[in-house]
Amino acid sequence: MDLKEVMARNLRRIRHAKKLTQEELADRASLSMRYVGAIERGDVSASVTVLGQIAEALEVDPAELLRQSTGTD
Repeated sequence: MDLKEVMARNLRRIRHAKKLTQEELADRASLSMRYVGAIERGDVSASVTVLGQIAEALEVDPAELLRQSTGTD
């Protein structure tokens, strides 16, 4: 799995865990809802700047969005 897919899965998982819609996350991160959706689908790669905006909006460390699953989580 490439890093874009890892970020997409983690973003979706964390967003759902925090009970946020894509629209709410987009608003908190100052991004468009379409862009957030495209990142979650793995259609586009997020820049480091956008990664930081999303992590801040989700109140997580940016590394959490890039962490590969170990199969135990």
